[in-house]
Amino acid sequence: MPVQTINRLFIANRGEIACRIIRTARAMGITTCVGYSEADANALFVRMSDAALYLGPAEPAKSYLDVQKVIDAAKELSADAIHPGFGFLSENTDFAKACEEAGIIFVGPNSAAILSMGSKKEARQIMQKAGVPCVPGFDGKMSADLRQEAERIGFPLLIKASFGGGGKGMRRVSNIEEFDEALERAQSEAKYAFGNDDIILERLVENARHVEVQVFGDKHGNTVHMGERDCSMQRRHQKVVEEAPAVGITEKQREKIGKTCVK
Repeated sequence: MPVQTINRLFIANRGEIACRIIRTARAMGITTCVGYSEADANALFVRMSDAALYLGPAEPAKSYLDVQKVIDAAKELSADAIHPGFGFLSENTDFAKACEEAGIIFVGPNSAAILSMGSKKEARQIMQKAGVPCVPGFDGKMSADLRQEAERIGFPLLIKASFGGGGKGMRRVSNIEEFDEALERAQSEAKYAFGNDDIILERLVENARHVEVQVFGDKHGNTVHMGERDCSMQRRHQKVVEEAPAVGITEKQREKIGKTCVK
């Protein structure tokens, strides 16, 4: 696969994250350009960039979240690539696909990867095919007998919304008598929050540590991990503190976790 050179980078974000990307790009000899909303006309990231273009009103939906406006701005400013930062359009499959169709490098996963990993159901299936250990669970079709699947997995278990996150659409089930009501509540919440009531079932590992690993890959098949962090301190399934490196795990465990995530 031919190497594509980035000479001019469009940053599809604002504020502190845009400033950080600008500083890094400048250190790499890459010129930068940004789009900005009415509210950010005099913001630092606009002044720092080599070029800037007005996107629209202060409302993000009419500026930073408007896929076509962002693509058009990047084209007008002759950008080779778009860096989405985090939030906004960074995990938007349609945006990544629009970049691909416009011939602009998207600094992030391709649209197929974003779509696949946006579904816990599909993500589980991908992990299992790769030989990565997963807790016992169900990630099949919703037409299956879910009560039967729950009894097969064993209790306690978690019902999880397949799409979305933030602890929404998640219910603990301690026994089969609780299952039907918990399923109804989880699906109702998932439908309201994410527009999709698809769910998975997973055996609940009690008193577990929540350890995450950040993984980076490129289009040439190179993959590395950037170390682990402990995110066990949570409130309502939302992380409060992330600590790196994770304390209390051995070097052997650390190495195994990293290799598994790269796999």
